[in-house]
Amino acid sequence: MIKLIIKGKPITKKNSMRIVTNPRTGRVSLIPSKAFVDYQKVFLSQVRRPKQTIDQPVNVQAVYYMPTRHRVDITNPLSATHDLLVDAGVLEDDNSKIVVGVDGSRVLYDKENPRVEIVISKAMWTGEY
Repeated sequence: MIKLIIKGKPITKKNSMRIVTNPRTGRVSLIPSKAFVDYQKVFLSQVRRPKQTIDQPVNVQAVYYMPTRHRVDITNPLSATHDLLVDAGVLEDDNSKIVVGVDGSRVLYDKENPRVEIVISKAMWTGEY
C-alpha cells in the first residue's frame, strides 16, 4: 500500500486548458493552463517515487479536500491525478488493466488545508466477468 498527501488546491486538466496558435504553422492546439502546469510541478515535487513502477491491478482512492464548496465532477480530478501518477513514475499506465478501481474516492471541503490524499492498494478482485 502506498499513501500520498499532496498539499495545495487540486487542479484539473479538462477545465484548465488554453488555446494557442503556432505562429509558424497557424495550427491551433490545446495546452494545459498555467494553473495546471504549476499544480503539476507541486504534485511531482511532493510524490515519493516507489522503487518499482506499479504495473499490477490496483485501486487508487483519492480524497480531494477543496478550498470551496463548489460542485466538482469527480472524474475530472481523478483523471488528472491518474495522469500525474503516471508522470511521476508511480503507475506504469492509468489504463483499466492497472487502475481497476477508485473505490472510496470523493470530494470534501477544507478551506484551510486543500489537498488530495491518495491511497494505492492492491486490487482485491482482478478477475473478469
